Amino acid sequence: MFASRAGAHLALFVSFLLTVLNLAGAVKHENFKTCDQSGFCTRNRRYADKATASGSSWTSPYQLDSKTVSIKNGQLTGVIIKTIDNGSGTVRLPLVISFLDSGVARVTVDEEKRQKGEIELRHGSPARKERYNGVQDWVIVGGLTLDQDVVKRTTDQDETIVSYGPKKNFQAVIKHAPFSIDFRRDEETQIRFNSKGWLSMEHWRPKVDREQKESEQKEGEQKEEEQKEGEQKEGESAPPESTEDESTWWEESFGGNTDTKPRGPESVGLDITFPGYEHVYGIPEHAGPLSLTQTRGPSGHYDQPYRLYNSDVFEYEMDTPMTLYGAIPLMQAHRKDSTAGVFWLNAAETWIDIIKTKTSSNPLSLGIGGTTDTQTHWFSESGLLDVFVFLGPTPKDIIHDYSELTGYSQLPQHFALGYHQCRWNYVTDEDVKDVDRKFDKSKIPYDVIWLDIEYTEGKKYFTWDKDNFPDPLGMQKQLDSHGRKLVIIVDPHIKNEANYPVVDTLKSQNLGINNKENNIFEGWCWPGSSYWIDAFNPAALAWWKSLFAYSNFAGTTPNTFLWNDMNEPSVFNGPETTMPKDNLHFGNWEHRDVHNVNGLTFVNATYEALLARDDPKHPRRPFVLTRSFYAGSQRQGAMWTGDNLASWDHLEASIPMILNQNIAGFSFSGADVGGFFGNPSKELLTRWYQAGAFYPFFRAHAHIDSRRREPYLEASGYVEPITQALRLRYSLLPAWYTSFHTAHTTGEPVMRPM
Repeated sequence: MFASRAGAHLALFVSFLLTVLNLAGAVKHENFKTCDQSGFCTRNRRYADKATASGSSWTSPYQLDSKTVSIKNGQLTGVIIKTIDNGSGTVRLPLVISFLDSGVARVTVDEEKRQKGEIELRHGSPARKERYNGVQDWVIVGGLTLDQDVVKRTTDQDETIVSYGPKKNFQAVIKHAPFSIDFRRDEETQIRFNSKGWLSMEHWRPKVDREQKESEQKEGEQKEEEQKEGEQKEGESAPPESTEDESTWWEESFGGNTDTKPRGPESVGLDITFPGYEHVYGIPEHAGPLSLTQTRGPSGHYDQPYRLYNSDVFEYEMDTPMTLYGAIPLMQAHRKDSTAGVFWLNAAETWIDIIKTKTSSNPLSLGIGGTTDTQTHWFSESGLLDVFVFLGPTPKDIIHDYSELTGYSQLPQHFALGYHQCRWNYVTDEDVKDVDRKFDKSKIPYDVIWLDIEYTEGKKYFTWDKDNFPDPLGMQKQLDSHGRKLVIIVDPHIKNEANYPVVDTLKSQNLGINNKENNIFEGWCWPGSSYWIDAFNPAALAWWKSLFAYSNFAGTTPNTFLWNDMNEPSVFNGPETTMPKDNLHFGNWEHRDVHNVNGLTFVNATYEALLARDDPKHPRRPFVLTRSFYAGSQRQGAMWTGDNLASWDHLEASIPMILNQNIAGFSFSGADVGGFFGNPSKELLTRWYQAGAFYPFFRAHAHIDSRRREPYLEASGYVEPITQALRLRYSLLPAWYTSFHTAHTTGEPVMRPM
């Protein structure tokens, strides 16, 4: 009863907001790449254009070798043969299709030569030679049990059909030449792989220097003249010259940084079509409408693909496919009575084009009564081609199966569902206590007060500013006596300063991220010169846990919780305000391979540290807020939509952004109430509190240069409706907790679109 009433309140309020608000925005575009400035994005789009322009004469150069196909214990294996463009050879690409007990299918394609390490790296790079295959270790936590009862119905030289799923009403129709897959439910195709022929897996090839190439050409010309004098051998012909544009295969420069790309071109791309589906949803995080917009095709579309490349984008603008702070590569297609979806498991930079085509069943119907197909084109810079396929048929089925794979949303502690008061920064411990007292004096409920980076001594984490926060334990004693909690910020950049034990250990024990020469990487962030913890490193994880022990982090208590910001990672002097792609992580994996999952690994380290600091006999659920996220981050805490603006358009955008997070499995999400940058009008701030009361994560936050805007400071006529909104939130806490428990056990989102 309580939960249903909360859902009704939420649905009505969301509907109201989407009706009455408007959009706008601004951002420094020159700091971030467009597709035209990204070599692999340009190459994959050009490849798709070539295939489209060729029409029926285009044949995808990828064929499944029928002799290699076998099915055993719920897995189909085989080898896809890629014919190189100039006819000079072939490339072997191992294929595995796993049919899971849940009815999910997983398609994985690797590259044999890289898999075996039979390639040469340029520049003497110590990077790994394989395609990155470790993302599942961070993301997938269950749901991989194979369906032992799949039925291989037909196998011949052209096609293999596999029936699978709990009711065996799902089919994978695998065509061998050219390679493609149709996924069917009840004999109707829901998803198609490579039906457009845009599958692309850039194989390893050595770089041929220009001088060497010219020398070889001269030798070839001499041999050709000699051969003309003799009799040409039967059937022999010189291999044709490559027609591919090599200008973006090797080094690429942007923003003053040159990416050395020691493995050369290695992108993966695939067209995924949803026949009969007009609307697709998901792939957060972007500031745009809930139903994803076309990126190519007729007028009214975006001029760029959707981008997933976790980045520090402040003052982001509205209605754009531009990348933001997090990435969840889950897409759902929905129509009346049917839903299907895909999960693209790749942590490298990824772009997604969306094209909608309408077909008419009758040429004379003028488009009336036709159907719309949504064609999507996914491409990532490196890594495996690894895609999970969900055939629904309902959104509930898809989110449940996805949650079985990546984990269910964390069940928060009760306090975390209340109201959080934050700004950059509360300047002293007395300031914190004063704010706490004034909330009580004004009879305004709240549960948590937050401290941004200025609480530290010189922006050194695990310290307190001795002048402004001389008594952190006394401050927390007052908060605890009022039933309140404290959240403090700790980011992944560690200040490079002498006599700072934290950075001394980081350096001496090699616990940081390295540069391309395998020496510790130095960049700039809030503290100035900084190093970054490598949370992929088990030794770094163990060290990070130790830092949060109450005996090591003096001034913290069991009621101190954590905020991880800047974990994309944000590097002020780096390309696109982040880390160079040829940096090296634990195991010598390049940063390009793991960029989008980097933030998750850091939050995981903090989450584990909060668990480790308490007596294992009496564990407490951690609370961690993250800005950067990936699929699976929902297991560890909450997220927020980053550095928004105090404007009506950012208030409106918060609704579809948070809804998108929820349908992508990350329910514990919110936006900075009032807007981080700027000063909201009294009307805007009031309306934002009224909206924020229905965010799953409810926090007000403000920039250091903005005015103080604690609710009790607002003028008469505004403080009353703000207080009413806060009290409404608290009156519905039982319903919120029930909804979160449902998300924690079934995956169903807390906040849902109508």
